[in-house]
Amino acid sequence: MAENKELTQKQQEPLVYDPQYILMVRNLKKYFPIKGGMVSHVVGHVKAVDGVTFNLKRGTTMGLVGESGCGKTTTGRTILRLAGEKTGGDVLFNGKEVYELTNKEMRTLRTKMQIIFQDPFSSLSPRLPVGEIIGEAVREHGLVPKAEFDDYIDKVMDNCGLQPFHKDRYPHEFSGGQRQRICIARALALNPEFIVCDEPVSALDVSIQAQIINLLNELQEEHKLTYLFISHDLSVVEHISDTVGVMYLGNLVEYGETVDIFKNPLHPYTKALFSAIPIPDPKAKMNRIVLEGSIPSPANPPQGCKFHTRCAQCMERCKTEAPVQKEVEPGHFVVCHLYDE
Repeated sequence: MAENKELTQKQQEPLVYDPQYILMVRNLKKYFPIKGGMVSHVVGHVKAVDGVTFNLKRGTTMGLVGESGCGKTTTGRTILRLAGEKTGGDVLFNGKEVYELTNKEMRTLRTKMQIIFQDPFSSLSPRLPVGEIIGEAVREHGLVPKAEFDDYIDKVMDNCGLQPFHKDRYPHEFSGGQRQRICIARALALNPEFIVCDEPVSALDVSIQAQIINLLNELQEEHKLTYLFISHDLSVVEHISDTVGVMYLGNLVEYGETVDIFKNPLHPYTKALFSAIPIPDPKAKMNRIVLEGSIPSPANPPQGCKFHTRCAQCMERCKTEAPVQKEVEPGHFVVCHLYDE
């Protein structure tokens, strides 16, 4: 109890900005109201994001993994202020609290924070040609003089593997991989510092996935970009990420360097998740950890540790006492009672 009280006091203190981090997130929460009854009273909340804390260094990539519905996409959208107002917590981008900015300040910041959406088809307007899709925000923000506009868009498209004659075509005329390149070009055109990649390769063939991942790596190196890479594919996350965060039911249960997480997963959920990674050897035996039961509802999460209903190592205290984040080894954090001192 004393440890929980100490953590609460620490979370109430102002978040101190550290210049090495482009993004600092502490205890971020995003709840969606559930309405019911004759007059649509709020009868509960879906706790989509329920206390996420991490820091992201400039020019690096953080992978965010977890089962469907665990809150990965909502975390990304809440950081970018695309999901309405946050319920609680702090989001510092270059030392500025994103949710305290005025509309004018937020408009300026929009060019520095971008997102690549999961579906490369529905996120592109079918009524606009590709050149207009990529250049619309560039023109709106006045990033380049009018005389240089066409050359600038050509250069951005070329950087993303698109040809200048593609400008007059419409999204339905392209393949899935080309459409994703258009989405990347649209985000890159604003010269951002930070991009949320929301499962950018999940809808693509494996060979095309490799091309898009290589493109993202090249663009990161060239433009010093920082990525929050949301994905279900653990192999892709291991390849592209510098750090990894594992989410379960709105919480970050483990966070650390990619090498540490994959070589030495600590949380029982992380171990189960990683045990499902296919091994490219037909003779190798997989020690698959099968989780029993289904994910509890984020509208009515279990007491104590949210994972205790599916955990084979569950203790009595897990059912009543919520664990706190602990640094088990330098830079490797876990939220589990198994590592209490």
